[in-house]
Amino acid sequence: MSHRMPSQRAAIDGRPSPRAEPLVVAGRLCHGGFDDAGRYVTPRTKGRNPAVAAWQAQFRDDFGADILDRDGALDRAALAARAFVDDDTRKELEAITHPAIGEEYLRRLAEIPGGSVVVHDVPLLVEANRAEQYAGVIVVEAPLDLRLDRLAGRGVPREDAERRIALQASDDQRRAVATWLVDNGDGLAELEPQVDRIWAELRERLAALIAAATDASDENAEG
Repeated sequence: MSHRMPSQRAAIDGRPSPRAEPLVVAGRLCHGGFDDAGRYVTPRTKGRNPAVAAWQAQFRDDFGADILDRDGALDRAALAARAFVDDDTRKELEAITHPAIGEEYLRRLAEIPGGSVVVHDVPLLVEANRAEQYAGVIVVEAPLDLRLDRLAGRGVPREDAERRIALQASDDQRRAVATWLVDNGDGLAELEPQVDRIWAELRERLAALIAAATDASDENAEG
């Protein structure tokens, strides 16, 4: 699943769901701070070592010491103001965070039982040219003005939001890789049937893959 700015995705992955399938949100894995040993930890990885002890020094060297508070936690607004200036600063941030985030991402995937539909929430899917790595792509979109209003409601200044959106892939670029397109321009009542339709198709695809694998296994056993 991909989108432009997290305010569009939140209505889908933040809602109560009877589907109970794993959702791995790449963008959330970097929301945390440093522990007493200088290791960067997230709320969900507290006590584990995601092997990113070097982040603290790199953040300070590249973006300034004041983007970290006294406890070593990130001031995300301050970081965004400096990291989302242009493609070079965004890539500088990604060079620091992505290796460790990728390690934690793979660890979580390894914990998911077989036979599950796994939804990967990857905000920069298009920018990283990773769409072909997935069996299908859900693109969530909404009108620009509505996105800006939603972000303003979360305390993101309009100028900051516009700058960050401009650095992301365009709506047309996202639509070009979409298997499914979700219109999040209205309320949850309009969103629900779209998600249900996609969910049913995902379950059908999984069932077909399992059936094909079972048939292949039976054929090999007979041979």
